Amino acid sequence: MKSPQSKLSRRNFLFAAGAGSVAATAALLAAKGGDQPAGKPEKTVGSQGYRLTEHIRNYYRTTKV
Repeated sequence: MKSPQSKLSRRNFLFAAGAGSVAATAALLAAKGGDQPAGKPEKTVGSQGYRLTEHIRNYYRTTKV
């Protein structure tokens, strides 16, 4: 009768892994949310937006199928 015991153990492991990932995500979001004050975002002077750099070109090259 070890089969029911092992299934229960596997379920507990998966439940714990899922709960742990949810808790870690919540902690990351809480840490990120405290850095910026609520309200109107500040404008950055001299922002050029999206730029295609060598690093980005390498990424695009590696993702080609």
